[in-house]
Amino acid sequence: MADDVHSSNTSEQPGIDRRRFLGTLAAGAAVAGAAGFGITPAAQAVPGARSAGRRVAVFGGGMGGLTVAHELAERGYQVTVYERKAWGGKCRSMPSPGTGTGGRLDLPGEHGFRFFPGFYQNLPDSMSRIPLPGGGTARDNLVSGREEVAFYKGITLKLPAEGSIGGTLSPQSLLAFLQTALQLGALVPAHEVAYFLQKIIVFVTSGPKRRLGQWEKMSFADFVRSSRMSQTYRDVLVDMFTSTLVAAKPDKANTRTMGLMAEAWAYSTLGLGGYSPPDRLLNAPTNEALIDPWLEHLRSLGVTFHLGATLTDLQVSNRAISGARVTTATGTSTVDADHYVLAVPVERAVPLLNADILAADPSLASLRKLTTDWMNGVMLYLKRPLNLSDGHVTYPGQPWALTSISQGQFWRKKFADTYGDGTVQDCLSLDLSAWDKPGVLYGKPAKQCTPAEIIDEIKEQLRRSIPFGPAVLPDSLIHSHFIDPAITGTGTPGAANDEPLLINTPGSWNYRPEARTAIPNLYLASDYVRADINLATMEAANEAGRKAANAIIDNSGGSEPHAKLFTLYQPREFALIHADDDLRYSLRLPNAYDIIDPFWP
Repeated sequence: MADDVHSSNTSEQPGIDRRRFLGTLAAGAAVAGAAGFGITPAAQAVPGARSAGRRVAVFGGGMGGLTVAHELAERGYQVTVYERKAWGGKCRSMPSPGTGTGGRLDLPGEHGFRFFPGFYQNLPDSMSRIPLPGGGTARDNLVSGREEVAFYKGITLKLPAEGSIGGTLSPQSLLAFLQTALQLGALVPAHEVAYFLQKIIVFVTSGPKRRLGQWEKMSFADFVRSSRMSQTYRDVLVDMFTSTLVAAKPDKANTRTMGLMAEAWAYSTLGLGGYSPPDRLLNAPTNEALIDPWLEHLRSLGVTFHLGATLTDLQVSNRAISGARVTTATGTSTVDADHYVLAVPVERAVPLLNADILAADPSLASLRKLTTDWMNGVMLYLKRPLNLSDGHVTYPGQPWALTSISQGQFWRKKFADTYGDGTVQDCLSLDLSAWDKPGVLYGKPAKQCTPAEIIDEIKEQLRRSIPFGPAVLPDSLIHSHFIDPAITGTGTPGAANDEPLLINTPGSWNYRPEARTAIPNLYLASDYVRADINLATMEAANEAGRKAANAIIDNSGGSEPHAKLFTLYQPREFALIHADDDLRYSLRLPNAYDIIDPFWP
């Protein structure tokens, strides 16, 4: 049974008919209690015991794992989720310990600020099925920023957050929109702006064959000839463009990934494809707005959770998984299930690929070729609001690839009354994406800086970017700070990151697996799984979780409807252009719009 795929303009309502499954859910809960599903002592594990093929063990409680649990629990499957560290994984928020007084909560910290572009569709669909205690759903906690701003050496540049396009959609009309959107004055030479936009149009008019066969293999920096252009071109167009969209590095990210995000942003900004406004975020810390309600809802559907449970080994018998070894504070035990879902990040999945697993599915060895990098959050807690923008901000021209959001303006609760000691009125939440480039104060990469030096560097880089920066962001404004605790040992040779991010390097698509493996009861549900959005994001992990759930439905002989898979919008107006480009690519010709310095296949 093939996966059900729905485009962004589908007229069907998301989710499934829950009433249809009320009886199944109740029966599943009864079976779960009778079977005692969960961690059992190794000596008592009975690999042959089955519960009509509907017992599912999910390892990893991040976005992918919670999505699998959600889709299957709605369909009456028995699901248990095991997580080594914290629910939500890299998607979670976390407290800054000991900072709350007078009945207030601790100041909120994050692995990195949350960004929900308007072209996210799978995750918002899941959020629409997470009820909130006071009514509504978690999707109601999404709010929209009205602008995206870049501060470049004291100059303010604005990208449109919403817009429209007149007349018929065509490469020419889209180019006209992009020219209007990137009004850069005299910062970047006009011929360089024209070159950059022309290359974006080349990608948009490229067919799927060229995108996968040519642009997947080329870095975005090479695609836009970054090394040949001026420093302002690299700072304001290339770096700002990639940082604003995905906090990626243009010399490491492939053109196909960046191009997909660029055209999706443009269509979202233009209000096309049924997309939402382009810049969305949450109205509270991530755990409050999403993760905690999600866990509560899944528990109500019968999902069982085990925190502090680390998967250490997957056992293979007759080319299938026969058990999973899990370590907890009380020792090591074996999990027995019908289906096993590996929903951990790639750097934790690779060590689990033992010889027996690779013998059963040799293609999984390619996971070792995938690359991760550091992108982590830093919070500056402020004594008064600092609304630099009604949306996300980037700071091109600064070495540490900083992006930020002033959170207090979007949160439904008054910051000072809710968090901290009553004197903190806002949080400037930053992502630091270039930990390996020398800073401007100490001349050292962030990895080699002490925590105090990291904060000093961030403040200086912000001040060099924001107009009148030293006056706008004085030390007297800053109450305290918080660095993602996944970063340890900074300033020492042992600097480490417990939660790095997958990087879509050139050619990496060929190393990425599908959610369904060659092992009949092993599935993958993480952001490295092949996804339509093709970027390591919450949306990609959610899509992977849906694909894993669909494979389990198929392999268990279930008759339930598949989880829906939403695809990125492609305008009908470009269908003939894409078909023509596929033909040109087959004939080893450049794209028809690639008339300036063309790339030949």
